[in-house]
Amino acid sequence: MATMQAAKKQLRKLIKDRLCDVSLDSSKNQTSKALETLFTMPQYQNAQRISVYLSMPSGEISTAGIVHDALKNGKEVFVPYTYKISHLADGPGSVMDMVKLDDLRDYEELRPDKWGIPTPTESSIANRINSFGSVGKSVGHDASSAPGQGGLDLIVMPGMAFDMNMNRLGHGRGFYDFFLERLQRHTDTKKGRMPLLGSNALKWSEQLLEESSVPTDSTDWKLDALITGDGQLLTASHSRIA
Repeated sequence: MATMQAAKKQLRKLIKDRLCDVSLDSSKNQTSKALETLFTMPQYQNAQRISVYLSMPSGEISTAGIVHDALKNGKEVFVPYTYKISHLADGPGSVMDMVKLDDLRDYEELRPDKWGIPTPTESSIANRINSFGSVGKSVGHDASSAPGQGGLDLIVMPGMAFDMNMNRLGHGRGFYDFFLERLQRHTDTKKGRMPLLGSNALKWSEQLLEESSVPTDSTDWKLDALITGDGQLLTASHSRIA
C-alpha cells in the first residue's frame, strides 16, 4: 500500500509539472474540442440528471460550458459539495455529495473555495436536493425526503492522469471513489443502474498515458469513456458506449 501511494504521489507531481507548460491558447482550444465531442454524445444528449465537476481556474479543462449547456437544455445539474464527517467507520474523514443547482443564476452566484473552485455555500446545502434523492447532506444527517428516487445519468469527473485502459488518477483525496461506492450501494437498493462514468473524462492531451500506466488498487474506479483535448472519444472494450 505504501508503495502504491508513493507511485501515485510521484505521478501526480509529474503531471502537475507537465500541466504548468500548457498555454492559455492550448487550454482554450482543448476545452473547446473536448466539449464539442461531449455535446454530440447521445449519452449526454439523453441524460436528464448529470453530475459535473466544477473546474479550477487553471490546470484542467473548464466545465463552465457544460453547466451552461445542460441548464439551457433543461437538464438537472448536480455539482460537488464536500464536508467533514466524524463518525463514518468505513470511509474518509470528509465526504462528497452532489447537490443540485437551481438555475444559471444560482451557478453564477457560487463563490470560489481555497482552490478557486466555484462551490455552494454551507448555508445553502440544507435546501438543496442531493443525488441520493434527499435534501441536505446525505451522510450523518437527518436528510429530508425529496421527490423522486435520486440517481444520475452521467457523471463528468476530474482527474490528474488517465491511461488507455480507462484508469484514472485523482487528486489524492478519494472523494470520487468513495462517492461512487456509495452511489453503487444506493443504485443497487433502488434496483437501478450506475450512471455512465466519464471524466467524461475531460482531459488535456498531456494527461493521457500509455496502457496501464496509472497505478491503481481495489478502491479505484475505471471510467466508461474518456474525451481527449483533441476531441477524441476513447472507450474501454467493456464500455457501455463502445
